Amino acid sequence: MKITLNHQQEEFDAEILTINELLKIKNFTFKMLVIKINGKIIRKHEYDTATVKDGDDVIVLHLITGG
Repeated sequence: MKITLNHQQEEFDAEILTINELLKIKNFTFKMLVIKINGKIIRKHEYDTATVKDGDDVIVLHLITGG
């Protein structure tokens, strides 16, 4: 499967990945994430059910707080 992840082409052996699987493979461990698949925001409770398929455009942003 080929997807665009954060504006970079990525290739995976799987045909479909859940968000949690993608986060684990890419080692995204930040607590506060904003994830979009093809422009649609994915809520944290959907990470086990929302899937990434061939050709999808995925954005994973981590939020940083500070002062």
